[in-house]
Amino acid sequence: MSNRHRLTFTAAPQHIDELGHVNNAVWLQWVQDIAVAHWEAVAAPAHQAAYVWVVTRHEIDYRGNIGAGEGVTAETFIPEGPTGARFDRRVDFTNAAGKVIVSARTTWALLDRASGRLLRVPRDVAAPFLPEGANP
Repeated sequence: MSNRHRLTFTAAPQHIDELGHVNNAVWLQWVQDIAVAHWEAVAAPAHQAAYVWVVTRHEIDYRGNIGAGEGVTAETFIPEGPTGARFDRRVDFTNAAGKVIVSARTTWALLDRASGRLLRVPRDVAAPFLPEGANP
């Protein structure tokens, strides 16, 4: 199973700021959208019912942008195993020419859905998201 997940996003008129390209807040929303989609596509239903993720940090590099009607392919992956309750996630957005124009590294923390408390990421939760052969 690949630990990478891809989605395509298209810039709509409401995504465009006064500079004529996708607003920074929209890129951040797309980072969250693909992270949630990856979790929902890969995590076991029991894990989805028991746990919820919250963002603790976003770091985004902007190397380009797109305008209304243009699209990007987003690819997300988990580059390494968790540290305690936290997992780092990478998201790269590639334009039609194949260039990565926006790249994000975000940190997410795992919460127990019932108690709302931070929880060390269990091995069986981490395993499906890691590269083959990686240690959760």
